[in-house]
Formats: sequence, structure tokens, C-alpha cells
Amino acid sequence: MIFAAGLGTRLKPITDTIPKALVPVGGRTLLEHVITRLAEQGFDEQIINVHHHADKIITFLQEKKNFGLRIEVSDEREMLLDTGGGIRKAAHFFRDGEPFLIHNVDILSNADLKTLYEIHKERGSDATLLVKTRETTRYLYFGEENLLKGWANIKTGEKKSPFRDFRPEEYDRYAFSGIQVMSPRLLTLMEHYPAKFPIMDFYIENAGKANIRCHVDNQFRMIDVGKLDSLKEAEEHFANL
Repeated sequence: MIFAAGLGTRLKPITDTIPKALVPVGGRTLLEHVITRLAEQGFDEQIINVHHHADKIITFLQEKKNFGLRIEVSDEREMLLDTGGGIRKAAHFFRDGEPFLIHNVDILSNADLKTLYEIHKERGSDATLLVKTRETTRYLYFGEENLLKGWANIKTGEKKSPFRDFRPEEYDRYAFSGIQVMSPRLLTLMEHYPAKFPIMDFYIENAGKANIRCHVDNQFRMIDVGKLDSLKEAEEHFANL
């Protein structure tokens, strides 16, 4: 699944007229970069959620003939459902019972997605979050067996965890990459959630009930093309290839 429904607020004024997914980088749209990257790694069945300028994304996919892949659109034009609600709305796409990979449309990376998927299956995890050590203000914290323990914003001091004795300093902290693998059995835990909810809050709230793990990879490179300065960085990267 590709998350492409966001408003792209940090990329204004570019996203006033086009969706973030269709912002060009290195001569191709972000969406095309992610679709083809996933296909190269063996993910040839994809579902893309849409909301902001949704018609333009749908037209783009039609013009590209879905890049020769099985691609469906999860239509959120009526209401933007956030990441958790978006996954649940697309649940019909995952009825084969197999784990599925989720990728933010604004993340460009050389991560080994196939290996991430295989590691998830080998561990029998409910979710596997691709993380790395990098500077940020918001961290995920993991304990033994790479199990999720909580989240904290080191700038504001805000903390979230289902564990009463959660002390961030006792655990390993990592930054989330915007790439994850989920097993469909987690969808049943979403049934009582509201229509709109963020997936990270869902993970944290259910960390004591489900095996939500991280996979640490400090070797891969990534660019979060979510704001104007990182868009410039991405353009320079492709210009230097």
C-alpha cells in the first residue's frame, strides 16, 4: 500500500495545484518513483489511497496504464482517514492473508524492501517498522527482541506508551522511515477504532497486545521529500547520479 492521500501542506505552494504524489523529482513523480521501486522489489500488486487532488492521481495512473501492474485506488475523497483509517479502508485488498508492505509516497530510499518483508515473515511479527539511527525530535523506543515499548518527543517531553513504567532512557531509540510491513491479523484490532486514526498511535496503544517490532538498518539511504528543502536535496541527488 502506498500512502498518497496527504494534503502536502509542507510542500505548499506546489501542492496548491497538484497532489504531493505527483510532485516531480529527477524527471519523474514521487508516485512513479515509489511504484517502480516497489515493483523492482517484487511488490507487483499495489493499492494507493487518494484524497487531495485525487482525480489527478487517478488520471495519471490511467495514462500510465498502471505501469503494467495490478494497481487499485482506495478513494478517500469523502474524508481523509489518516494512516490507520486508510489501511482499514483498504483491508479488502489484503484478504489473501499474507503480510503487506506500506510505503509513504514521499519517501525515496534504496532500502532492501524484499529482505524487510522476509524478516517480518520469519519472525512471525504482527508489524515490522523499518527504522534507523538518525537525529530527529520524535523517536520510537524498542526493548528486548526489538519489541515496541513507546514513543517520545524529546523536544516537548511528550511520551506515549501502554506500559506504566515506560522510561525512554531504558530502551533503544530509533527514527521511523515511513516504511513498514503489517500482518492482516492486526486489522481485527482496528475494528473498534473511529473512522480516522493514525497508525502510529494504534501501534503504541497495542504494543502490549501484539508483536510490533523494528528492523534496524543504518546502511540504507533515504530522503523524506515532505518539505521544500528536502525536495531540493532530492533534486540535487538525482542530478548527481
